Amino acid sequence: MADLLVKNGRVVTPEYTYDANIVVDKGKVAGIVHSGPLPDAEQVIDAQGLFVLPGVIDAHVHLREPGWTHKEDFGTGTTAAAAGGVTCIIDMPNTVPATTDLKTFEEKLALVQPKAMVDFGLTGIVLDFNIEEIPSLSKAGVIGWKCFMGESVGSLVGPDDGGLFHAFQLLAGTGLRIMLHAENNPIIQFLMKQLREEGRTDAEAWLDARPAICEVEAINRAALMAESAGNKIHIVHLSSKEGVEAVRYWKKRGVDITCETGAHYITLSREDYKRLGMRMKMNPPIRDKEHGSALLEGLKEGVVDIIATDHSPHTLEEKLKDVVWQAISGFCGVETSVPIFLTMVNEGKLTLNQYVRLTSEKPAKVWDMWPQKGHISIGADGDLTIVDMKKKGVLHEADLHSRSKIFPYEGVQVTGMPVYSIVRGHIQMREGEVVGQPCGQLVRPIQAGKR
Repeated sequence: MADLLVKNGRVVTPEYTYDANIVVDKGKVAGIVHSGPLPDAEQVIDAQGLFVLPGVIDAHVHLREPGWTHKEDFGTGTTAAAAGGVTCIIDMPNTVPATTDLKTFEEKLALVQPKAMVDFGLTGIVLDFNIEEIPSLSKAGVIGWKCFMGESVGSLVGPDDGGLFHAFQLLAGTGLRIMLHAENNPIIQFLMKQLREEGRTDAEAWLDARPAICEVEAINRAALMAESAGNKIHIVHLSSKEGVEAVRYWKKRGVDITCETGAHYITLSREDYKRLGMRMKMNPPIRDKEHGSALLEGLKEGVVDIIATDHSPHTLEEKLKDVVWQAISGFCGVETSVPIFLTMVNEGKLTLNQYVRLTSEKPAKVWDMWPQKGHISIGADGDLTIVDMKKKGVLHEADLHSRSKIFPYEGVQVTGMPVYSIVRGHIQMREGEVVGQPCGQLVRPIQAGKR
């Protein structure tokens, strides 16, 4: 008898949509039955009228543990993920302490694994003092690395260009990819000083202090180094049309560069700052509508590889200041991204097949989880996100499962909702209610571990 049978669903891949029954046993997809008798199973889900997606992967979240658990911890953050239809996350390393070496990695893993409601990857951070730790920590099981090229939350700015190039050379030998927060810090600091002197305190000043040139210059600098060093790079939270064109250029040149963007960069714009105030503050900033349009086109074309959220929970006291320079950057997203993008699918802005490529297949391939994750095939992990494309809902901060309750989508109506989150055969969310227990496991890079 199998562990789980999902029957009568419409299975969605990046290329096709077809009717099938999915059998999951011992954590793996054990059968894809198109017709004929179905096996017995301990649990049965009738997915009639629903679409069965490979488990959604959110490859960029900040779950704040250790050190900042008053904002979020791994339990609340992965519960929010499960509630939002996400079955695997990649957590960022800028915590207290940061994930800089084998000791901090092992301590974090021991702390978070017992709380994890979904599977997870952990990242290491590149700073000026730990570059030589890259080989040993890479072997320990981090899914990849992260470096802040510009100032962000936590003030963990990466090494200078010499140190960054050396880190790239070491990374080339590991096979692991590095995430880059691509912003030019000197330009940002100059413009912030200038705007402060002008007396600007409004939320929109944050956008004026971080123009697109900051992103593009950092992308070009990193890609040029990567071309020489031979390593793999990933640009997180791409926010500008110029950034899309820069990534397109370096892809054509043969650099192994990938990138991601999130719902807020596509659905919000400059004109929302007056309405939403400090809730809009994010690094990089949300820009004019033309940038959102370019990012959406980039997703459809495949120039932008991944949808991710940069889920960044904070307290109300940190976030809702009267002066923009005092307000902290970031807001929640892991629980609301799926319905926001499913609404866009219903509006004809993306196809459901494109969405699966952007949230399952491509994240798994970029972060070396493939073929364990990212698709529904015999032997792959039994991760499924089942969605009801007709189900309507309204997003409210009070409904979030995160410890933080701050996001910019209060009262937004959505059509298309996740109704089941299944992690290796474990039903973690059913009809919006989180019903599972912690079962999440560390996902280690597959091919990198074979080198």
